Amino acid sequence: MNNDELKGNWNQLKGSVKEQWGKLTDDEVTQLDGSKDQLVGKIQEKYGIAREEAEKQVDEWRSA
Repeated sequence: MNNDELKGNWNQLKGSVKEQWGKLTDDEVTQLDGSKDQLVGKIQEKYGIAREEAEKQVDEWRSA
């Protein structure tokens, strides 16, 4: 799934994001609006992990 598909399918994917990263609030997920960079940043912030690890998690989630 590329970035355009992520953005285009964001409404359908929000639930999956909440399942994967439960620390993100509904409002935060809504505000991300399908932006991979913003999603990575929020995961990094909420989970206290390195950006590289957050990117890896998002890429694995997107390819699942």
